[in-house]
Amino acid sequence: MESDNQLTIHEAHKLLKTKELSSVELTRAILKRIHNLEPKVHSFVTVTDKLALKQAQKADELIAAGGSNPLTGIPVLIKDNMCTKGILTTCSSRMLENFIPPYNATVVERLLALGAVIIGKSNMDEFAMGSSTENSAFFTTHNPWNLDRVPGGSSGGSAAAIAAGEAIYALGSDTGGSIRQPAGFCSVSGLKPTYSRVSRYGLIAFASSLDQIGPLTRDVTDCALVLNAIAGYDTKDSTSAPQPTTDYTQCLSGDIKGLKIGVPKEYFVKGIHKEVASAIQTAIIKLEELGASIEWDVSLPTTSYALAVYYIIAPSEASANLARYDGVKYGFSYSNTKNMWQAMEKTRQHGFGAEVKRRIMLGTYALSAGYYDAWYLKAQKVRTLIRREFDQAFTKYDALVTPTSPTVPFKIGEKMDDPLQMYLSDVCTIPVNIAGLPAISIPAGFADGLPIGLQIIGKPFAEESILKIAYAYEQATEWHKRRPNI
Repeated sequence: MESDNQLTIHEAHKLLKTKELSSVELTRAILKRIHNLEPKVHSFVTVTDKLALKQAQKADELIAAGGSNPLTGIPVLIKDNMCTKGILTTCSSRMLENFIPPYNATVVERLLALGAVIIGKSNMDEFAMGSSTENSAFFTTHNPWNLDRVPGGSSGGSAAAIAAGEAIYALGSDTGGSIRQPAGFCSVSGLKPTYSRVSRYGLIAFASSLDQIGPLTRDVTDCALVLNAIAGYDTKDSTSAPQPTTDYTQCLSGDIKGLKIGVPKEYFVKGIHKEVASAIQTAIIKLEELGASIEWDVSLPTTSYALAVYYIIAPSEASANLARYDGVKYGFSYSNTKNMWQAMEKTRQHGFGAEVKRRIMLGTYALSAGYYDAWYLKAQKVRTLIRREFDQAFTKYDALVTPTSPTVPFKIGEKMDDPLQMYLSDVCTIPVNIAGLPAISIPAGFADGLPIGLQIIGKPFAEESILKIAYAYEQATEWHKRRPNI
């Protein structure tokens, strides 16, 4: 069926369970869609046709034997910075252009154990460094709502594929907004779980104290279903939290009466598009109509320092993590040189793109002798203040709501020559990573046909609260049902 590519996970699961649809049929429909649309959208670095159909066949056998769960037989797209055994994993970088991992990331292993079908690896900003998916070493991903616009980043390939119907759901990673911002730009749902809620084992590191894996889906129910599968303690990840998990679909009641929601005024920053501010205010009023208690003009003054803090801590951690790419251990190697030092220099010169080099230099500078205390240490202290400020706010409120991004999707190439303007795209999402909090972006309207996202932020390990609020808003509106005409 032509409409198979627009199904949600829970819709597809019902059809698979009642035998109205097979996983092989669903997978073939998705693969057909991919091959039809990829010349326009460019969401995929790798499409795994043969593997997907083989896994779909196994899923159908599992379903026939009565052993299925909501993710069995459902095609999934994996962001290309998560290790997949036997499948090319490039981080959209020349440095890892030919890297085929010998093992799976924990999240991939957990999905495969449930009978998931991997249809490919998604394009991204190189090493997850970017807000537009223009920093991929291979090609730029286009926004399905307007092909002249960016899909956001760094998980832009994952978000664009969901919007375009090229995948039922996808995994992304979020270091400073890289799930939520592209979810907002592509009018899909994107969940960034609490730091350490989901294992990072097998995620190719950008900034280890900020990175977090999460789902991109068509609706909130699907986010909860995927979180059920990937959340939980992992002995392979030393930062994984031994916190109990639950069935996150149980909180999707639609009832938010009595919940207290704060609206931080600092997130309606100078330069925010009027249409974005208006749409978010309308969304907040809708939450109030649904029974939530809204307090406007909540103040989180330290938020204004979050962007500066992020662009010291994240590049510092990146410079340490990316030091391993020296042309010897693995990855791209420039061999036509006189000695090892020249080889290392040439490897990094040709293997890394401009944005990755920029962040490595920023981080190396911040960590260098004489500057460590002045920059990196100070940033960590301010990070603590930001986290405490959120903690204080959550003694009064069950959640905070903000725009996901201060703008609608911008034109491809518009901000590539101005890194600072590009960095400001994540001004609403970065504080969440600094504090390690859970947050979700859901569709909240359009301006001139371009999507607007609503961000809901919760207490640490309180994914249930933000999913409950997101679901209630989603069920009271029609934004999540809209599909791009592509």
